[in-house]
Amino acid sequence: MVVIAAIALGLWAGVFIMGFYHGIFDQKISDVISTEVSHLQFHQPNYTEEFDVKLDIPGANQLLDVLQKDSRVKQVAARTLSMAMLGAPKGNLGVKVNGIDTLAEAQIRGLDQAVIEGEFLAGIRQNPVLISQKLAEKLQLKLKSKIILQLQNQSGEITAGAFRVAGIFKTINVMYDEANVFVLQSDLQNLLGMPGGMHEVAVLLHENDQVEAFTTEMASKYPDLEVKSWMDLSPGMRYMVESMDTMMGIILSIILLALLFGIINTMLMAVLERVREIGMLMAVGMSRMRIFFMIILETVMLSLVGGPLGMLLGFICIAWTGHTGMNLSSYSEAMEQMGYSAIIHPSLAAGYYFQVAAEVILMALAASIYPALRALKLKPVEALRKI
Repeated sequence: MVVIAAIALGLWAGVFIMGFYHGIFDQKISDVISTEVSHLQFHQPNYTEEFDVKLDIPGANQLLDVLQKDSRVKQVAARTLSMAMLGAPKGNLGVKVNGIDTLAEAQIRGLDQAVIEGEFLAGIRQNPVLISQKLAEKLQLKLKSKIILQLQNQSGEITAGAFRVAGIFKTINVMYDEANVFVLQSDLQNLLGMPGGMHEVAVLLHENDQVEAFTTEMASKYPDLEVKSWMDLSPGMRYMVESMDTMMGIILSIILLALLFGIINTMLMAVLERVREIGMLMAVGMSRMRIFFMIILETVMLSLVGGPLGMLLGFICIAWTGHTGMNLSSYSEAMEQMGYSAIIHPSLAAGYYFQVAAEVILMALAASIYPALRALKLKPVEALRKI
C-alpha cells in the first residue's frame, strides 16, 4: 500500500503540475493572439524592423476584400501605425499610436471589452484617444484630459496633434498597455498626411492549426508583401512553444526520478523484511532467477495499480480546475508584469497521459532491479536464521 500510495500521489502531483504549466502556456498564447498580434499580419517588407510611416501597404483595401471573402478568415482589420512622443502635463513617454477601425478591432481583439473607464473612442467630438490604466496612473491622466502626440509625418516633418482621453483600458499585459495608445484611423491618417494609408493588416482565422498553411499560401500569393504568423511576429512565443515539450519532459523527469528512489527504498525495505521468507523459498528449491523476476513483477504490479490511480486523480483535478479556473489574483500584479493572466485553466493533451504511462512502467522496471539483486545475494542458511 505504501508503494501504491507513493506512486499515485507522485504521479498526481506530476500530471497536475504539467497541466498547470500547459494551461499557463495556452493562456499566454491565446492572449497574445487575441490581444496583440492576431494569427498573422501583412506589412511592407522591412516595416517591422524600421517602423517607417512611408511603408504603407499599396492596395490595402483590395487585400481586405480578398481576405474577408475567404472562408478560413474569421476577422480582419487594417491599422495605421506610428511611433510618437506622448506629451502630458506630468511627463512625456514614447508610445506606439494605433489608428484603428473601432468596429473591426472590437471583433478581432475585443478591445472594447478592455475599456474600464469612459468609452471606446467615443464621447469626444474631435481626436479621441484610448490610453491604458498604467499610462493614466503614470502621467496622472483622467477622462477628457488633454495630451499631445508628436510624430513624424509621411513627408519626414515633425508634426503634433492634440487629443483628449475618451477611455481608459486595461489588459493582462502591463508592458503592452504602457507601450500602446489607440486613436481613430482617420485622425492618425490626417496627422500623418496620408489619407487611406495603412501599415498593417491583421488576420484572425477560425482554426489555430490553419495558421502555418494559410501564412505560407498568402506569402506566395503576395510576394511583394511581408506575411508573418504570430510566432514570427513574437519570437519569444515561438521559443515558448518550441520549448514547451522540453519543459514538460523536465518536470516529468524530476517527478519520476523522485518516485524511482522512493520505490527503490520501499521495495528494498520489503525485501529486507522478508529475508526469512525468501530464504525459505530458496531452501525448497526456487531458483534465484524466479526470485529475481518475482521481485520485479511485484514492483511492476504495484506500479500498474498506483500509476493509473495517480493519473486518474491528476485528470480529475485538471478537468475540474480547467473548467472553474485557478484564481491567482493574489499574484496578479507580478503576473501582469510578465503578461500572464491571473486566472489559469490547466489542460493537458491526451498524448502526455500515454507518455506518463509508458515512463511509469519503465521506471518501475528500473526501480525493481536493485532490490531484486539484493534478494539474489541472500544465502538460504543465513536467511533462515534471520530474526
